[in-house]
Amino acid sequence: MKRILVFATIFALMLTQQVSASGFNVAPLTVISGSSPFAGCTVGATGTSGETLYADSEEEPWVEVNPTDPQNIIAVWQQDRWSNGGAHGLLTGVSHDGGTTWSHTFPHFSLCAGGTAANGGDFERSSDPWVSFSPNGAAYQISLSFNANSADNAVLVSKSADGGDTWGEPVTLIRDSGERDVSYAFNDKESLAADPTDSNYVYAVWDRFVTPSGTSKESLMGFLNSRSFRQPIWFARTTDGGVTWEPARKIFDFGEFAGTLGNQIVVLPNGDLINVFDFFSLTKNSHKLRGESMAVIRSTDKGETWSRDPIIISRSLEIGAFDPDTGRPIRAEGGIPEIAVDPQNGNLYVIWQDSRFRGVDEIVFSMSTDGGFTWTTPIKVNQTPPSDTAGNQQAFVSNIRVAEDGTVAVTYYDFRNNDANPGVPTDYWIVHCHNNCSDATNWGDEARLSPASFDIEQAPAARGPFGYFLGEYEGLANIGNRFLSVFIQVNNGNSANRTDVFGTTSGP
Repeated sequence: MKRILVFATIFALMLTQQVSASGFNVAPLTVISGSSPFAGCTVGATGTSGETLYADSEEEPWVEVNPTDPQNIIAVWQQDRWSNGGAHGLLTGVSHDGGTTWSHTFPHFSLCAGGTAANGGDFERSSDPWVSFSPNGAAYQISLSFNANSADNAVLVSKSADGGDTWGEPVTLIRDSGERDVSYAFNDKESLAADPTDSNYVYAVWDRFVTPSGTSKESLMGFLNSRSFRQPIWFARTTDGGVTWEPARKIFDFGEFAGTLGNQIVVLPNGDLINVFDFFSLTKNSHKLRGESMAVIRSTDKGETWSRDPIIISRSLEIGAFDPDTGRPIRAEGGIPEIAVDPQNGNLYVIWQDSRFRGVDEIVFSMSTDGGFTWTTPIKVNQTPPSDTAGNQQAFVSNIRVAEDGTVAVTYYDFRNNDANPGVPTDYWIVHCHNNCSDATNWGDEARLSPASFDIEQAPAARGPFGYFLGEYEGLANIGNRFLSVFIQVNNGNSANRTDVFGTTSGP
């Protein structure tokens, strides 16, 4: 019954959903999520003062379309988010009619989701959902699973051979108890890429935060005060369609007080792998790199070996999104790049949050036409209009994809509709480029994906230096020449069901 208000509101808004003057239209919004299947689960509480479980809340979706059947779509997200990290489980939305209707399933990535010691999913929480389709239609899903009451954490993968309706038991790519190599280790920000040129290959990549022996678990959040740390890139792959996975291994390590974040792999038409990441170094090193930059490394042999040195795209100047009324941080710190590749010509496109243009975070774009060796000067692509209030100019949590005809689309949230009234009206947008995308004047066709503003101050909150949380990424895919956006909106005034996952398509 609690969904009746949500559906009624969406139905009313559908009647006013806009069509852009450029010919790009936005389809009616669909509610993808439903009531939580984990409502009765009591696992995961730490007893920490101030800890909050946002029951029935959904966060951080990702979406992919089956290349063998565009009617088959899989979306994944965090279900029942905790304020101090992770969720009861990762829920999967499955559609076999192009997104008109959705069913819900889940892999055994956590105890609430059927994880046990026998199947490897015996963890109190899971996070960072991601899904990818192989060219033969097999789907792979990945999770960061961890125990809130200990240092145990792991990266788990599950495979579906039926379009997401059922999932195989998890495969553990790496598991750390906090004492690995006499140091504290935490795996984070994993992603997954099925090779579109070969169904035998699927690639997983993540960063692994490591501190020396004797450093407490709490140093994960306060690592700048630890005696030493490093955050290299780890990688694992299957070469036989998920039957087996090779042992996880380190593929990039710049030493102490340096690391990576937001690793994500795409595959060029010739089969080369490009891994993008936020690279940071707190001290000068042999490569004279210090500070924060967006960077890539490359592999020409399907991940067997990787280039040693990072190719720098650009300096990263994000300062983090914030509530324009109160200054409270939003859990959209930047530092999470998104990458897309044109499967026809191999052009690479990268976006991230950056403050270089107006002093607040916006969405900047750079592209490469030579396989990632050289990159264009970053340009601003969000169309957020100027405002007397700098905070209202922000744009954050973006994604990027390429349609079959080569059109590039970028999505983002912004605060352009914020005013002096209580709350912070927030909206989700999509903007397009059809050619010569390194020229900012070629970006336009902006369309509003959220039919009405929602108040981000009613979103679930993250603890510590962070704040309101919708996800560090949102979902974007394409079906032919149309774009499929899957994103989080707040259900204003409904504290028992703060957020839902919504989807819509846009395009010609």
